[in-house]
Amino acid sequence: MRTITALFLLAGITPVLSQQAGMQNAWDIHKTLAAVALLADRLAPVVDQIHPENWNGAPEGYVAQAKTCRNELRALATESRKLDQNPEKLTDALQLLFRIRATETVLASFSEGLRKYANPPLADMLNAVIAENAGNKDRLQQYLLELAIAREQEFRVADQEAQRCRQTLSRQPSHERQPGAPQEKN
Repeated sequence: MRTITALFLLAGITPVLSQQAGMQNAWDIHKTLAAVALLADRLAPVVDQIHPENWNGAPEGYVAQAKTCRNELRALATESRKLDQNPEKLTDALQLLFRIRATETVLASFSEGLRKYANPPLADMLNAVIAENAGNKDRLQQYLLELAIAREQEFRVADQEAQRCRQTLSRQPSHERQPGAPQEKN
């Protein structure tokens, strides 16, 4: 019974911990996630129109890099929308942050090739989009940090309650007889 009470107590504490001072509420991150998805959706068709196989003197690696950029942008939009469905899922938030960083890296490298072998203004536009997304990445990173702190605190409370319950149970006297065994008569 005490374990059930502890679980209800923990369930009641979870929203309170998520709304600590300075902690973004889960619904506050929806705007950031939508912006990340929109940016990826906006950039994907632009990257689709860039064909490094037609660049004069460009290494073949840029063809593979273009494909990687396309895949990363589509995955970024998909994962952002997935996290938007359940923004308190820590693993999905981490995965999205890692995806943003990977996408930034590959786009920055690709834009350098674009600058050198084809279209410097388009390369500048790609770099501007990367810079535009920096605020979203920073907000997501801060949210992720706050979410991790909240989860650690929730775990700490649950662990303390479990320890308290174990101590209470260990102090109860043990019964000499087995359950269901006939009782001795005096």
